[in-house]
Amino acid sequence: MTTASWIVLIAIVAVFGGVVLSYNRFIRQRNLVGEAWRQIDVELTRRHDLVPNLVETVKGYAAHERQTLESVTAARAAAATAGSGPAAQAAQESALSGALSRLFAVAEAYPDLKSSANYLELGRQLAETEDRIAAGRRFYNGNVRALNTRIETFPSAVVAAIFGFKKAEYFSTDDPDVRSVPKVSF
Repeated sequence: MTTASWIVLIAIVAVFGGVVLSYNRFIRQRNLVGEAWRQIDVELTRRHDLVPNLVETVKGYAAHERQTLESVTAARAAAATAGSGPAAQAAQESALSGALSRLFAVAEAYPDLKSSANYLELGRQLAETEDRIAAGRRFYNGNVRALNTRIETFPSAVVAAIFGFKKAEYFSTDDPDVRSVPKVSF
């Protein structure tokens, strides 16, 4: 083989190796995004599981606040149904956050409820879950950013186009209720 043939062969092997490495990095990043989303889903499920207990606790003290309790229950049911993606899930969580805010406002009118050990523990658990959801959202969105940056930058954009890698969707919303933790006041 001539020197030119060796150079061409080395160039082909280098390009092929670069494509393989880039493809594998895309797979790793896509899996990280999926794993991060599943962690958010775990925390959202925990939140959804806490809401019926909170509603039942408040119901015992504020039975005449039926509309508020029903709106929380309906929002929880909608949020517990898997959305079509992060944006849909964020909208459902926004509705649930708004309903929970109204529920906590109702609870303000009942001093006995605010001093109930069950109510206090549920509020603590809900606040802790909200913190974990926020941390999970940051982790997920960081992984989405890394994947989307790779998809948009050269030369990995070429590999992304060849193998059909698509940008992932951020888990965010413009609704200020979602951006803040529901106020829990005891």
